[in-house]
Amino acid sequence: MKKKITEYINILGKFCGKRDIPILTQNKLNNKYGITQADVMILFGGSIMAGGDILAEAMKNNIAKKYIIIGGVGHTTETLRVKMHQEFPNIETKGLSEAKIFAAYLKHKYNLVPDFLECESTNCGNNIIYMLKLLKENDITVKSIILAQDATMQYRMEAGLRKYVTNDILIINFAVYEIDVIVKDNELAFEQDVWGIWDMERYITLLMGEIPRLTDDEEGYGPRGKNYIAHVEIPDEVKTAFNELKKVYASMVREANTIYSSKE
Repeated sequence: MKKKITEYINILGKFCGKRDIPILTQNKLNNKYGITQADVMILFGGSIMAGGDILAEAMKNNIAKKYIIIGGVGHTTETLRVKMHQEFPNIETKGLSEAKIFAAYLKHKYNLVPDFLECESTNCGNNIIYMLKLLKENDITVKSIILAQDATMQYRMEAGLRKYVTNDILIINFAVYEIDVIVKDNELAFEQDVWGIWDMERYITLLMGEIPRLTDDEEGYGPRGKNYIAHVEIPDEVKTAFNELKKVYASMVREANTIYSSKE
């Protein structure tokens, strides 16, 4: 039974955690899209701490012309504050926005500085709205953009951006981690060691919360529902996995926290 559960979890994980290229290098960009640099790369602060390393790698590989970190205070912020300060006591995270936490980490570990920070957004929806506002205010022309978000929320971030931009904008997904759940010592465990990964219950809760949000019906975030995101087609395999997991984890379908609702 647990092995089947891991299969279902991994189906959701792979669906939500989109990566359009295997690694962030100019060669991989050129091979797939015929460009060596994207106009902009965005790291969203809802990511686990490994997102900071992903952005640093991208910056070292000169993968984009501009680098931006988006993130104010939302449902993942306190976890990020606590974990970052535990790992790096010299980084004082109390009261900091997600964007400022990641910027402090980039400076501390890599001596790298992003081009812009956005520190007011509180959820995936206004992450996108404020990101587009920042680009407009700074006269940044975008024809190609790399989005890097926590793997559980990556697909929704892309769908949120697709709602506001035309089809001629190239959106490249790069979830900040890829991870598989396995059975180890008769318990669910992560196969890979990913820095800052959620505990298992939190990871499952985040994934379980995404499928209702991505589903384009009256309860979802798509055009037929709340209209926060563009239409997403949910494969039958993903629907089946979600429905099977609901039998075990019905109480772990994460509801939206109205504290972090958009004021826009």
